[in-house]
Amino acid sequence: MSSSVQRKRVRKSPADRRAEIVAAAATVALTEGLESITLRRIGEQLDVRPGLISHYFPAVEDLVAEAFGSAATAELDRLVPPDRPEGTPTDHLARFFAHATGEAYDDISRLWINARHLSRYRPVLRDRVGAQEAAWRGRLEGLIREGVQRGEFRTDDPYLTTVQILVVVDGLGAHANTDTTGRPAAVTRMAVTTAERELGLPAGTLAPPCAPADGPADSAASTD
Repeated sequence: MSSSVQRKRVRKSPADRRAEIVAAAATVALTEGLESITLRRIGEQLDVRPGLISHYFPAVEDLVAEAFGSAATAELDRLVPPDRPEGTPTDHLARFFAHATGEAYDDISRLWINARHLSRYRPVLRDRVGAQEAAWRGRLEGLIREGVQRGEFRTDDPYLTTVQILVVVDGLGAHANTDTTGRPAAVTRMAVTTAERELGLPAGTLAPPCAPADGPADSAASTD
């Protein structure tokens, strides 16, 4: 009797396969850039024929837009979860700034720079960039409005304050491809100080809860 065992090939549902393709394209977008998304490249990423990719995305421009949308939405869900865990709006806003500034945010900053540049020439991507910008504004504005309702924040126009914060975050993120070693700390904290000022919060309220990267890692523990 033959000892060989024929392995069953599991056929994925169309929805699962499509999600797998988008996830692979989002990974390529973050690590290599949106220009690197081709049917051949994503086929290589998944070890499948390019024809399978084109079956789900006959136009590669649609896959590029989906990849950007997937990556941007995943980052938004990490920064401002749609179903926020326990904590005050101030806690959640401080967490947003802790994750939306610094080197950890550089990959998504580069992706936004990339997408906004390419959207000049690609209408499908342009529409997706606009939709993602609206989603980020809406999610952050909702958090700010909640803070106002609970008496934690003070602003007459939550929408305007949201736009001001995001403009500064985007401005700082625009330097993700350049060396910012000599950047003054006051510049690095501009998004936080803008939010504190516009929301009527004492300076330092939204400071990241952890020690600076260039400070002693165990300084807080040593004072206990």
